[in-house]
Amino acid sequence: MPPEGIRLERDTMGELAVPAHAYYGVQTARAIENFPISGLRFPRAFIRALGLIKRAAATVNASLGLLDNTLAEAIKQAATEVIDGKLDAEFPVDIFQTGSGTSTNMNANEVISNRATELLGGARGSKLVHPNDHVNLGQSSNDVIPTAIHIAASETIERRLIPALTRLHQALDRKAREFDGVVKIGRTHLQDATPVRLGQEFGGYARQIELGITRMRRAQEMLSEVALGGTAVGTGLNTHPEFSSRVLALLSQETGCSFKEAANHFEAQSAQDSLVEASGELRTLAVSLMKIANDIRWLGSGPRCGLGEIVLPETQPGSSIMPGKVNPVIAESVVMVCAQVIGNDVTVTIGGQAGNFELNVMLPVMAYNLLQSIELLAAASNNFAEKCIEGITANEQRCRDSIEQSLAMCTALAPEIGYEAAAAIAKEAYHTGKTVREVARERKILPEQRLNELLDPWRMTEPGGPVGSAGG
Repeated sequence: MPPEGIRLERDTMGELAVPAHAYYGVQTARAIENFPISGLRFPRAFIRALGLIKRAAATVNASLGLLDNTLAEAIKQAATEVIDGKLDAEFPVDIFQTGSGTSTNMNANEVISNRATELLGGARGSKLVHPNDHVNLGQSSNDVIPTAIHIAASETIERRLIPALTRLHQALDRKAREFDGVVKIGRTHLQDATPVRLGQEFGGYARQIELGITRMRRAQEMLSEVALGGTAVGTGLNTHPEFSSRVLALLSQETGCSFKEAANHFEAQSAQDSLVEASGELRTLAVSLMKIANDIRWLGSGPRCGLGEIVLPETQPGSSIMPGKVNPVIAESVVMVCAQVIGNDVTVTIGGQAGNFELNVMLPVMAYNLLQSIELLAAASNNFAEKCIEGITANEQRCRDSIEQSLAMCTALAPEIGYEAAAAIAKEAYHTGKTVREVARERKILPEQRLNELLDPWRMTEPGGPVGSAGG
């Protein structure tokens, strides 16, 4: 008899002790012993995707006459508990495991097998419902794991990331309209440039996020073609010819995302170019967000001795030593998220080249990094909108004051007086501390009315006017 609190289970390598209360089985127990690496686990979205696949597989296999209806119903009920997160604690295998994710596929098979067995009145470990013969029927780890990654990524983009980006886009777009009447100095090379409207700057940010949403849709399209049906090496050995298409039809209906069988199973399993591409789209989004968050930090710098052209919401004290200091902490958190996502993309890229002959062998770490990037960008985007962008106000007086002091105002004079003459005015203004307007007036280069027309800041924020060199 085994000691109290454990049960003995057997696989092709022999017997091993398994906690008596566990729904997982002997192959999961071996993986726990073999991979005591990081403590990192597959995220909820991935476990849900595995459950969705196993439930749909049982439904289809029963409909094809390949699986007894009683067993299928028990498997479907157990898989539903996996989908709903009721059995998450039963998935203890480390991310740094077998490169195909076989340990985690068998983890799912064993959990569903034992829970289904229990539902039918059997004992855990008895294999009344068999993990391989019944739960994994028509499948292989080599097609299930990459399919689960695609499903989890696409569904998380749909349910979490796109709604968060939509909120952020709407917040930025509202600010673009709200600030459209606020004229400020533009900046290129971090130096003063010709005037822009604060709303124009925010309109640029809004457009970046709008394009980010388009990129996420493009990523979903790349993820829609999945490996399921290829089994071990892409040949489809041991699966029904209709299995994949039927399962994917169910999965598309249940998730609201589109999935279809790979046009070429050898490509779908030996390479993971679609994951690399999706990660690249996420990296591009991270770069966009980092640019926006850093601009927001600079525009709100101060409050008295920086740029200070916008006022950020106050969220928490900023210093343990300087009383009253408030920092742009929400924007800073976004920047750090973006750095993490860019780093994750490097891992996914390296993982993508690990397609050795008929199988990629870095699937778990690719899954972890890709899904983390989606979740981080979703959370950061939503938080950025809620706790920063939506509460920003314009410091209109600071914006007005900075314009007249800019030496770049001379750009508007160049088409009428020439580049060299305008440059001379700018240099004199710089050395004397006077404004461009004051120097131009003293030199009487143009009639007062015309000078005022050319140096009107609002006019400079629109196309048109005299044609000439615009500087750079």
